[in-house]
Amino acid sequence: MTSSRMRKLGEAALGMALLFGIFQAGCSVRFEVKDGSNKTCILADLSINFTVEYKTSDKETTVLFSLPGNAVASNMSACSIVNSTGSLLAIAFGSGHSLSIHFTTSDTQYQVNNLTFTYNLSDSVLFPKSAENGTKQVSSNNTAISAKANQFYQCTSPHLITMGSVNATFQNVKLEAYLNGNNYSANATFCKEDVTPTSAPTTSAPTTSAPTTSAPTTATPTPPPVNPLTGEYRVNASSGAACILASMGLQLNITYKKKDDKDASYKFNIDPKQVKSDGNCSATHATLILSYEQVYLLFNFTLNATENKFYLGHVHVNTTVPDAKEPNIDVDSGSVSFLQTTTHKSYKCNAKQTLQITDKLYIDTYNLQVQAFDIDDNKFGPAVECAADQNGMLVPIIVGAALAGLVLIVLIAYLVGRKRSHAGYQTI
Repeated sequence: MTSSRMRKLGEAALGMALLFGIFQAGCSVRFEVKDGSNKTCILADLSINFTVEYKTSDKETTVLFSLPGNAVASNMSACSIVNSTGSLLAIAFGSGHSLSIHFTTSDTQYQVNNLTFTYNLSDSVLFPKSAENGTKQVSSNNTAISAKANQFYQCTSPHLITMGSVNATFQNVKLEAYLNGNNYSANATFCKEDVTPTSAPTTSAPTTSAPTTSAPTTATPTPPPVNPLTGEYRVNASSGAACILASMGLQLNITYKKKDDKDASYKFNIDPKQVKSDGNCSATHATLILSYEQVYLLFNFTLNATENKFYLGHVHVNTTVPDAKEPNIDVDSGSVSFLQTTTHKSYKCNAKQTLQITDKLYIDTYNLQVQAFDIDDNKFGPAVECAADQNGMLVPIIVGAALAGLVLIVLIAYLVGRKRSHAGYQTI
């Protein structure tokens, strides 16, 4: 992990690196659970980003943090559980935080049957100004993590699991339960996010040795020759109704240090044909996640119920620039305020619009229309146009008015000239 990366995460999570130790998003942490005969029953290399919504004295806020490198498999972990047929990986970290991964199995496959996250709101470093104390627990039985018997599960792409007010995004994950030996099996079952309709997955994957991180791909997005293509994205609430609708072209502009310490900039388009979209919604927060290859984008919209407005308040970008001194670029900003408009309406901006996330990252949007919360009939509400579009409308209006004025002046001049001409032909 680089020192710059740690500083960025420390700023984003209000110094939580001091509590959790050195870590970075995308860093896989190895866990192993053994039975009484010292045989391994669970082996896992996990990288998890948590987004937790909690209350302060005056508002709802969101904190993002990663599973730290010093997390451990606690003594609650077991190869078998009393009164249950499953195995359990119990992970402990920080000041009273834990993640329990409960496995069950059948003749043909095994799966994560339940994921339970317990977090301590009394931890003032991780949850500053929290209006609540003590621990909270959330869980999900819908993890979509499963693998064939005698194969390990692998998921390089972001895989989102929602547990109430908590999002857990798994990435660069490799795990196996009910092992025959003390190491991963030879073949893999890949998550749906890693399997595309155009290519079949291979049945082998690079091994991961503790505690190193699986290296990110070094494929580089093609520099943009033209404006980005417009992508259509939708996130559904638990009811099945849309809670985010977005139509937009996206272009990222990153400023970074090259390996020779020279400043450089890198601009690339987000290709909607390759993007995998995901997300979730709560009463006051709506999250859209776009990912492909080494690019990860998170847009979190916040609802201000008092003013009946919503806005983009949190942006997280993770990507790789191969020739950078620090190739992994990770930016997290939870203090932005963009694309604001009233509820039941959509924000629209056809013109190029530049969102400054930090002094090192700009996101340009094209042909944008977005709406979060209070979406009627799964369609965009009436559009509120951005200032750039409104100013663009002024140009033809001004030109039209000028032409009309010129025509009027010519007409008046013609009538005056004609009147004077008639006055010269008087009867003698």
